[in-house]
Amino acid sequence: MSNLAIVILNWNGRNWLQQFLPTVIKNSAGADVFVIDNASTDHSVNYLREYFPAVHIICNSQNYGFAGGYNEGLKKIKADIYCLLNSDVEVTENWLLPVLKLFERDENIAAIQPKILDYNTPTTFEYAGAAGGLIDNLGYPYCRGRVFEDTDTDHGQFNDETEIFWASGCCLFVRSSAFWEVNGFDERFFAHQEEIDLCWRLKNKGYKIWYTGFSAVYHVGGGTLNKQSSMKTYLNIRNNLTMLLKNLPLSQLLWVLPVRMILDGFAAFYFLIRQGPAHFWAVLRAHFSFYTHIPGTLKRRQNRQIGTYFQSKWLIFRHFTK
Repeated sequence: MSNLAIVILNWNGRNWLQQFLPTVIKNSAGADVFVIDNASTDHSVNYLREYFPAVHIICNSQNYGFAGGYNEGLKKIKADIYCLLNSDVEVTENWLLPVLKLFERDENIAAIQPKILDYNTPTTFEYAGAAGGLIDNLGYPYCRGRVFEDTDTDHGQFNDETEIFWASGCCLFVRSSAFWEVNGFDERFFAHQEEIDLCWRLKNKGYKIWYTGFSAVYHVGGGTLNKQSSMKTYLNIRNNLTMLLKNLPLSQLLWVLPVRMILDGFAAFYFLIRQGPAHFWAVLRAHFSFYTHIPGTLKRRQNRQIGTYFQSKWLIFRHFTK
């Protein structure tokens, strides 16, 4: 086995650790298990020290969010491969072997995602990742096995191994060398879509992102922010716009951003009618924050950008013509 560190980021998730950490330890022989704690106030750290003495604990001084929390903690972990695993994920027997074999097969693969199924409805794919992430020509992310809010039933149709555009942060395997080559997560994202931005920057560097359906995990989802949260709306819109400005080729960016501004305007009024003023205001705040940070975002553009349209269409064509 390659030097693998399974790293769980925790913030007031003692109940999730109590429920799912035993299965991680049981099914991950040969890997080191770490918990990065984001300044929890629910005595998570004391609980880990008492009941899981073999787990390595890294304590952040404050809640840095998903992106910053992992960046801070991973600086203290030496491993060839990180598995960034949500605390509300149940892993399965032999879940690591297919992933490690895929890494060994192609050194240009930087990140891998397993099949992600719904813990509460195990026969269906889970929203956050499903069978691997893609992105459309307007920059909206979606997944094999999930389009918008609708997830498919798992009939084995994605029991394959294939290249994807992005891998879910719910269970993300990534080479440490590649992770740090692109400076890890963008900490300004705090949470939501930071893994898509990371994968996009890896692809800009010439790396590949892959999915394997021969490894499966079960994700509860919504453990920190549920789908009805206006904060989730704010983060998703702000971070998606930021990601596009960072990573789209200029030729695509010049027409995508204006179209997205119009669509977000429609979305704001849709949210106002369907979900109330909090979500309407979340869209406006997201745009204000995006505009404020444009200078800093432009400085983070890489020398080479991979467009979404041709990449995603090629991946879709490849999947349905196999």
